[in-house]
Amino acid sequence: MEKKEFSIDIHAPREKVWDVLFNERTYPKWTSVFAEGSNVKTDGWKKGTQVQFTDGKGSGMISKIADNVPNEYMSIEHLGMIKDGKEDYDSPEIKSWAGAKENYTLKSSNGDTKLVVDMELADEWKDYFNETWPKALKKVKELAEN
Repeated sequence: MEKKEFSIDIHAPREKVWDVLFNERTYPKWTSVFAEGSNVKTDGWKKGTQVQFTDGKGSGMISKIADNVPNEYMSIEHLGMIKDGKEDYDSPEIKSWAGAKENYTLKSSNGDTKLVVDMELADEWKDYFNETWPKALKKVKELAEN
């Protein structure tokens, strides 16, 4: 897997950007660029808890919160997939990327926020994320600045 970083400068404080990223109301708005109907099921984004990212059609990812420092840093470790409502942790496809992390870092600068997302990518997902993450970050920026 290759580590890839995406970033954007947002004219809003870290607290507002954090809220856009991890609030149940706004999360589906910015993640819709990944999958229409995107949703999250979590126990408050608490460290060590499981989280499910779903597409509204019975498919998605199963992950856990590896770390959470509010308004500064969130680390999500991907563990498996949900396909047709069934959890998969053991298929060869899953084992090729299980344990990959997706990290969100927010840095303040004169009232603005630099949002950096870094993640470990399997080769077959590189093109998709290289195209989609910039769109998602643009949506986060729009939501946080309005």
